[in-house]
Amino acid sequence: MDICYMTAQQLALAIKQRKISSVEVMEAFLTQINKTNPEVNAIVSMQEEAALAQAKEADQKIARGEAVGPFHGLPIAIKDTHNAKGFPTTSGSLALQDNIAEQDDLVVERIKNAGAIVLGKTNVPEFAAGAHTFNEVFGTTRNPYNLNYTAGGSSGGAAAAVTSGMIPFADGSDMGGSLRFPAAFNNVVGLRPSPGRVPTYPKPALYSTLGVQGPITRNTTDAFFMMSVLSGPDNRSPLSIEEPGSRFLESFEHSISGKRVAYSTDLGGLFPVDPEVKTIFEQQIKVFEDLGCKVEMDFPDLTEAEEVFQVLRAWEFEMSYREIFNTFQNLLKPSFVWNFKKGQELSGPDIGKAEQLRNLLYHRMRTFFEKYDILLLPVSQVPPFEAELEYPPNINGTPMETYLDWMRSCYYISTVGNPALSVPGGFTKNGLPLGIQIIGPHQADFEVLQVGHAFEQATQYGEKRPTFTKVHQQ
Repeated sequence: MDICYMTAQQLALAIKQRKISSVEVMEAFLTQINKTNPEVNAIVSMQEEAALAQAKEADQKIARGEAVGPFHGLPIAIKDTHNAKGFPTTSGSLALQDNIAEQDDLVVERIKNAGAIVLGKTNVPEFAAGAHTFNEVFGTTRNPYNLNYTAGGSSGGAAAAVTSGMIPFADGSDMGGSLRFPAAFNNVVGLRPSPGRVPTYPKPALYSTLGVQGPITRNTTDAFFMMSVLSGPDNRSPLSIEEPGSRFLESFEHSISGKRVAYSTDLGGLFPVDPEVKTIFEQQIKVFEDLGCKVEMDFPDLTEAEEVFQVLRAWEFEMSYREIFNTFQNLLKPSFVWNFKKGQELSGPDIGKAEQLRNLLYHRMRTFFEKYDILLLPVSQVPPFEAELEYPPNINGTPMETYLDWMRSCYYISTVGNPALSVPGGFTKNGLPLGIQIIGPHQADFEVLQVGHAFEQATQYGEKRPTFTKVHQQ
């Protein structure tokens, strides 16, 4: 089997059993990166020699019979908004292009403590603002299924690298869909966990539930595997959930027959959806029926989610990036400046009203999930669009006036904090991937992944590799 397309779990076991060395694994992935990355542009700030040296140390540790972690000897690249000690954290901005991390963020600390070896960073849009990955520091990340199209964002470099066989798995983050969009556009799995499931530190707004961190993997099995390390309590994160990461090591091969499943393409007309996306999404509903689910068209009322997200996102932008904005405004992309200035214009009553409305939305979702186990939505309202665009100009003739407008299918869910999974959900007539979004009740992360696994096993969409990488494989 091609090392670069073995699952992370398979690789970890093979390294521990000394069937393959960490050095061989690292060399295979570095070769794949050097073949594929020049055109995809997913991984940045590489440190190849250091990664190979750490791989040698990993093999020596096993040879000495020492205890090793679950990710021992596996390569990974870290999202360029997350600090990995000794690597640049540019956040895709000229304002931070010389910023070298002095310590690891908590998510990176956990990944390293589990034995993974950081070989580089993954590309992002500037300050992770937007679901299309491009910036003035490293350029545009392109979709491995068709290099003319977007890889999504903001974890676009992460998803493109995973689907291209450049790394076995990746970390990411999600405020408005930044784990889900790139997973969908790259035919991989991205989980937006419940807030606190993956504790976050440092974080400017420690009590905010809007932005979370989570995994990007090639399949749900590896998502369980990665969540077993990423999740679990930490007192540096006041919202962290007490349930240990070992929960995700429990058996997940269960029938979903009898699950009560609701689905909607547009939450009752709250946003436009491209006709091809709608058709492909609705074709997947039969899969759940065939798996024995009780399926009906229904949806919660999330009418106020637009105001909640726009206000709370702008508030966080202003609070998080005030110093950078005041110093480097002339270097920042216009859409980021627009979002920041929206935050400057907010009043106390604006924020108070948004919190009141979020209360309302939470309880609507809570009662909705008393009737259903799962809600299905499209991940994206459009297929991957051309990489030269910042965002699609319109959907079905409805203008997209800002860089956020086309992301409602994801960010409406962000406002309520429910776990949401993007799993491969079919292909357009042009061969571009789409995802299906599986949303569960409050803190039902394990169950959401379980449903995603059943769908994945029934459809096998994730087995279709990018044509780009096939061309370049030896």
